[in-house]
Amino acid sequence: MKYVLIFLLVLVIFIISFTFGAHNDQVVTFNYLLAQGQYRVSTLLTVLFAIGFILGWVICGLFYLRVRLALLRAERKIKRLEQRPDPAGGADIATTVPAAGKE
Repeated sequence: MKYVLIFLLVLVIFIISFTFGAHNDQVVTFNYLLAQGQYRVSTLLTVLFAIGFILGWVICGLFYLRVRLALLRAERKIKRLEQRPDPAGGADIATTVPAAGKE
């Protein structure tokens, strides 16, 4: 349900930008790093919005992937620790280890 609402919100934003762009036929000069070009305001807004939207999703996806991989590694480590046999035969390790440095 959350994804449907997000999709609808993005769709509404695209529709608003499309109707906004349909009424703006003004041509502007856009200077970018390597060159410059003359574009309609609607085209420029649509392209820049799409690039920002895609870049935002890629960055969020990378952060999400990093967190998921860390979670998988932690779950694998927990499973490995749970399957390891108890070396003290059921006794608490803290009580069987002598205190070091007390002489």
